[in-house]
Amino acid sequence: MIYIKQLFTNYLFISAGFSWLLAQFFKVFTDFYKNKSFTWESFMSSGGMPSSHTATVCALTTAAVLQNGVASSEFAISAILALIVMKDAAGVRLEAGKQAKAINRIIKELFTGESHDIDSDLKEIIGHTPIQVAMGAFLGVFISIILYFTVIK
Repeated sequence: MIYIKQLFTNYLFISAGFSWLLAQFFKVFTDFYKNKSFTWESFMSSGGMPSSHTATVCALTTAAVLQNGVASSEFAISAILALIVMKDAAGVRLEAGKQAKAINRIIKELFTGESHDIDSDLKEIIGHTPIQVAMGAFLGVFISIILYFTVIK
């Protein structure tokens, strides 16, 4: 039981978790703005505005530097993790989404008017544009700073 209490009083964990939660919450509204329909499925989706993965790792990195300094192992580990996650979100995952879109289009064109064995389309929005990553980074840094100076200090 002590471990659960320690986990939920851990500033780094709280910053990262709250930033992820808030980024996912914002996705519901940015999805509504884009598609003109309200759906809670976007709360648990990957991709979209802002990048919750980026918000999470940037919050973690900011919390680590505020609490432990730039010379700490926590900061070094979280900073490297953040760079990898952001590169992946705006690079590999964005390109995979573009490929899924092309494959979905090809399948639809091939099987127009005919039934086919494809159960469902490939998910097309799995990565992020650079602005979505930047907004996730801003959100994560902002949340960690606010929590640090209002709750921790």
